[in-house]
Amino acid sequence: MKRFKRKKEKASFGECRNGSVSREQDCGRKQKLAEIHQALISDPVDIENLRKAAASKGGLLTDEVRRKVWPKLLNINVYKLPHKPGRDVRKNHKDYNQVVLDVRRSLKRFPEGMPATERGVLQEKLIDIMLEVLKQNPQLYYYQGYHDVAVSLLLVVGERMAIAMLDTLSKFHLRDFMDPTMDRTKHILNYLMPILEQVDPELHDFMIRAEVGTIFALSWLITWFGHVLSEFKHTLRLYDFFLASHPLMPIYLAATIVLHREKEVKQTECDMAMVHHLLSRIPQDLPYELLIGRAQDLFEQYPPSLLAKQAALQSHKSLCISTFPAFQLSTLHQRPDSVLQRLTRAPGTTVSRRGLEAALSRGRPWGKGNRMVKMAVWGLSATLGAAVFAVAQTAMDWGPEVLLQLF
Repeated sequence: MKRFKRKKEKASFGECRNGSVSREQDCGRKQKLAEIHQALISDPVDIENLRKAAASKGGLLTDEVRRKVWPKLLNINVYKLPHKPGRDVRKNHKDYNQVVLDVRRSLKRFPEGMPATERGVLQEKLIDIMLEVLKQNPQLYYYQGYHDVAVSLLLVVGERMAIAMLDTLSKFHLRDFMDPTMDRTKHILNYLMPILEQVDPELHDFMIRAEVGTIFALSWLITWFGHVLSEFKHTLRLYDFFLASHPLMPIYLAATIVLHREKEVKQTECDMAMVHHLLSRIPQDLPYELLIGRAQDLFEQYPPSLLAKQAALQSHKSLCISTFPAFQLSTLHQRPDSVLQRLTRAPGTTVSRRGLEAALSRGRPWGKGNRMVKMAVWGLSATLGAAVFAVAQTAMDWGPEVLLQLF
């Protein structure tokens, strides 16, 4: 009987390798969550692995994980968030009327079935979030589509974090769209055709003959596809990818979508209106993971530096491209949230490297109420390895919702 039980236990630990596809996917999901948690509690935070997790299949998996990882990808201190906008944020703001009009028209950007009163509250917050960022950065200009980015952030991370994230994105990733003219936005769009020319010269030539241009991809680019996708889960998947990538990655993804629809395009009458009509209506059943992987491959094969050698891409210098290396470097020296929290509670104190390592190795004390979770982590570690113990050490910093997704 004992031998039988041991065999049964051994089989259960091997289920990730020998079980069904769904079981393997579940184990892969748990492994990814464990790796994300490990990257977040490393000191400094392991930004490279967080970027890989956000870009790889499935992205960041849950909104709870996004609330932890998105701020790190943008180098935001979660314990130094901006205050909620004051009552005067709308007073005499030059963009107020246009912002209100766009937000009032954004009903489809909220979850289906959300009560009108709740949606109304979020719309008011959305107005204030954008006006607050614009008020703090008078050099930035509002553009239609900005609210599509802002609402995606608001629905996931809440008001104060959305302000912090939108502020950073506006200074870096979205910076070219926030000039008084569209010159730099056109500059970014100009990368699309050279990518197509490198991959599929025949498709490129067809589109040149049709004189369709690149304006069909404008809303894709400036809203990070938020305006054109009907399912919010697909928008979030792309936001994971874009937040972890070069600011030009949306245009590479746009190129992969056009390439994916190559047969449709070539079968269309070679006419500007016809081709534009086809391309501007983005399919809602795209194979997003396949396209994301292909966009990464295209970026590596044909980096912006290679494409920019063409004369059409040298007329207007891109601010988001030129500032990105410094921004990316700034994200590499962040402290884990557990450390930031301790330092915030005791301002002016210093923590030695040895003392910090000791604190991290001790983790949080486990109370009686967490005994079952602790046992589950131990059991899971037999399958996933030592990385899970790091999750257990800081599980209560994450909250029970995230930890329970591991089991």
